[in-house]
This record gives sequence, C-alpha cells and structure tokens, in this order.
Amino acid sequence: MDLHYQSGFGNSFATEAVPGALPVGQNSPQTPPFGLYAEQLSGTAFTAPRHENRRSWLYRLRPSAGHGPYAPYVQERLKSGPFDAAAPTPNRLRWDPLEIPAEPVDFVDGLVTLAGNGDVATQQGMATHLYLANRSMTGRVFQNADGELLIVPQQGSLRLVTELGRIDVAPGEIAVIPRGVRFRVEVSGPVRGYVCENYGQAFRLPELGPIGSNGLANSRDFLTPVAAFEDVDAPTQVIQKFQGGLWAGTWDHSPLDVVAWHGNFAPYKYDLARFNTINTVSFDHPDPSIFTVLTAPSEVPGTANVDFVIFPPRWMVAEHTFRPPWFHRNVMSEFMGLVTGAYDAKAGGFSPGGASLHNAMSDHGPDVASHKGATEAQLKPHKIDNTLAFMFESRWVIRPTKFALETSELQADYDACWTGFPKARLP
Repeated sequence: MDLHYQSGFGNSFATEAVPGALPVGQNSPQTPPFGLYAEQLSGTAFTAPRHENRRSWLYRLRPSAGHGPYAPYVQERLKSGPFDAAAPTPNRLRWDPLEIPAEPVDFVDGLVTLAGNGDVATQQGMATHLYLANRSMTGRVFQNADGELLIVPQQGSLRLVTELGRIDVAPGEIAVIPRGVRFRVEVSGPVRGYVCENYGQAFRLPELGPIGSNGLANSRDFLTPVAAFEDVDAPTQVIQKFQGGLWAGTWDHSPLDVVAWHGNFAPYKYDLARFNTINTVSFDHPDPSIFTVLTAPSEVPGTANVDFVIFPPRWMVAEHTFRPPWFHRNVMSEFMGLVTGAYDAKAGGFSPGGASLHNAMSDHGPDVASHKGATEAQLKPHKIDNTLAFMFESRWVIRPTKFALETSELQADYDACWTGFPKARLP
C-alpha cells in the first residue's frame, strides 16, 4: 500500500481519514463529528513561546484515558539516564555490528542500549540504542514518555504505524517519533538500525547563518503522515517507557484509532539523499557542523544537547589540503554509526551496522592507512560515493553501558588503527 504524506518541517497540518471528521473553527466542540473524542497531545508547556510551542488535537474513536493500570515490563538490555552505573571512559571505543537474533524478536524487545548521558527526570541528555528485530509487533504498541526517538535504519525497511498516521522508512532515510506518540513497528524480514533517544528539547532544523536562506536540509523535504486509523476491538498490549523503566498494560482496543488530527506535534520522515551538502571550493576541511541535519538545543547558545550529523556522498575539491577529517580533540562527545559503504577517515574496521564512541577531549582522527592515502593522493576533484555515515554529537560525556563494554562485538584492538605513524622529519 502506497502511503501519502504532507510536506514541511514543523508545519501546522490538518488531516482527516474520514471526510467531515475534523471540526472546523474550534478545537473542542460540545459534540465532535461522528461522536469522536477530542484530545490534545502537548509536546511543550502550554505557555511555551509560539515559535517553540508544539501540540496537536486528535479526534479518536475512544478516549485514550480509558485504560487500566500499568505494571513493570522487563527488558534487560534497554537502559536510560542517569547512567551512573555506567563507567565514563576516555578510551576510544568501536563495535562490530551486533547480530540480529535467530529467535523471533520485535522492535521493543530488540532494543539494546550502547551508551548515553543526562537524566530523563530533568529532560536533559540522550541515549543511543540499536534495534535488532525480525518480526512485527503484533497486538502491541509502544510509547516513550522520556523523549523523542530518531530512528536510523541500517538494514531492512520499517513501517511505523502511529496514532497520527503511517510512515515507511528505509535505509538512507530517518524517522522521528515525538515524545508520547504511540506506534507499532512492522517489518517484512530482519532489520537493524540505530535510535537516538533525545531527552531534551525537540529536534529542529539548524540555523543557516552565513550559508543564507538555502542549503542543508530543506523544510519541504520532511514528510508527515496523513491521518489513518484502525478500529480494532481486541486486547492490545501498550508498553510505555517512563522515567527509564518499561511498563505494560492491556487495553481492550487498539489505541491507534485517531480518525482526524490537526497541529504541529507529529511524527515525520526525511530522505537523507535530499540533504544539500555544503563543502569548501577552495582549501581546508570545514568543521563537520556543516553536515548537521537536525539539532536539539540546550540552554547554552550554540551548544547542542544532541546534534544529528551525516557524512553523505559528496564532491571533494579542496586544493593543497588534507581532505579527510583531521586529527582533533573536541569538547563535544561523538557517537558514530555507519549505514552503508565506508567512512573516509577509516580504511578498515568500521563496518555498516557498527558504531564508535569518541568522548570529550579524546584524541581521534584518520587511521594510518587513510592518512597515508590522503597525503599521497593526487588532488583532483573526487566524488566520495556509496557511503552514509552519521554522528550523534552531545555536549556531555557519553557513558557506555555495561553491555557495551562486555559484548564480544567491542573491538579490543581499536587503538591499533593509530599505531605506526612515522615520526615527522625535521631539517
């Protein structure tokens, strides 16, 4: 089934799956059309400034308040901030891809936390997860009250069936599910990917500054689903993440029963191939901030709670310049993943589905082979192609979980990629 979308980032949309279901001229009429129930979903405080305010009005078959209590749900590999039990480390870390389990596992049970920072209680910080699944969520939906979810598929496509409509997302695309929105993940085979759980302010487009009015990710290329609902009177397990723990309850119907909605708090998707990459046409390698797709700001101007940065196919034309990312230390902490191809600063060892972590002020940069190749290359215009790497960059140190430090996929020899650089020859 081909899905339909509405175009624009942060727009105020209006959509109805049944003509006439959306009230006109007001949000909460005494009797909504068809006897639907009006419900506001607020993503910010009521008094947040207009340009920051996020909310949608939903018109559903039954009020979502009509359910019983929740009970704890055990999923041992999903963790949340504060990550006090996790040991911060200055060591550079890199993981091989985790294998998708052979036994049946869905999106919720297949989440594995690798690292994170901050605290869900104070709504600051983030967590990085992998999802490893091979079956659809059946008779259950998921809701995250702790933060929004940025989903980056690496293998296999997902269908996200949300309260506000349906989204298909494949490798090379991303999807964002806002805090509190319920959804189900459907798959047609084994899937693997990355999830950034953002505890802080919602992702938005970065300011363009001297770049001007065009470039990077354009608003029109973000797609939000149209209303679609299911009328299912059957027991449905609703799992929610709340203050770091999972809780489950059984409803007597599917909560994905929103017939119409309007507002600007909704899930969306984006095709990373539409990112308008900015790069130098003279010399030197610009800061990777020029590759920022989305940013979640903090209270410190210019310092993000978390940035989502990509390294897509692009032309390299810089003259008399070392073209790959340079050696550096950074006050920000960097978690990297690879969707496809190879990363231009690592000639080997960094595989699609894998990950690396370089924490604040840790020394990192190109490996020996990449450095040698870049210093000896003939500097003609060159297209980096068939690649897509990304970075979740955060202002705070990212703490790896116990699982991440003990898994056999952690590369014990990662430091070796920087061994063997010849000493500079002085006159």
